[in-house]
Amino acid sequence: MSFINLREKIVQVKIVYYGPGRGGKTTNLEYINRKFSKQIQSEMVSLKTHGDRTLFFDFLPFNMGQIKGYDLKIQLYTVPGQVKYNATRKLVLKGVDGIVFVADAQEQMREKNIRSLNQLHENLTSYKESIFKIPLVLQYNKVDLRNQGIPILPTSVLEKDLNSKLKVPAFEASALTGYNVPETLKKIISSTVISIQKKLM
Repeated sequence: MSFINLREKIVQVKIVYYGPGRGGKTTNLEYINRKFSKQIQSEMVSLKTHGDRTLFFDFLPFNMGQIKGYDLKIQLYTVPGQVKYNATRKLVLKGVDGIVFVADAQEQMREKNIRSLNQLHENLTSYKESIFKIPLVLQYNKVDLRNQGIPILPTSVLEKDLNSKLKVPAFEASALTGYNVPETLKKIISSTVISIQKKLM
């Protein structure tokens, strides 16, 4: 549940970018950090683990106004993708308000995407959260690799693998070029804000 600072009248919202290793979570945050530098309030902190890293920074959303007279402050996090860092991933999910699941659209990553999504489901369950109830957006990243002749899964296959039961918003994207990165971010922020508003009613 989002953290509410009654004295300063701020609702602090935690959004986590989750997905398989090297899928583009960090690249998403780096792009957001560059593109919206005016709205970013803090340095991007990178916690390196062996061969992987967790990133986070505070982000001031644009034109989101207030919730019940409270200002919004968004914290964006990534989790390390490699399987051996599941304990870290689980820790980063504590108190999460919204999730972007970054799937790697390359054909060779199909199984890893499914495994990572299942693990997200398990990790949320351990906090008594449901993947079916928490605000969630899927991003099918690296579609730009098609142009380089790299085999990419059709969106219909990614939808069948990852979204047939969840039925959440999904975007084809390229974190490297920024294609649909802001759209993914805006969608998860608006879904999360709607969810928090309902809880505060």
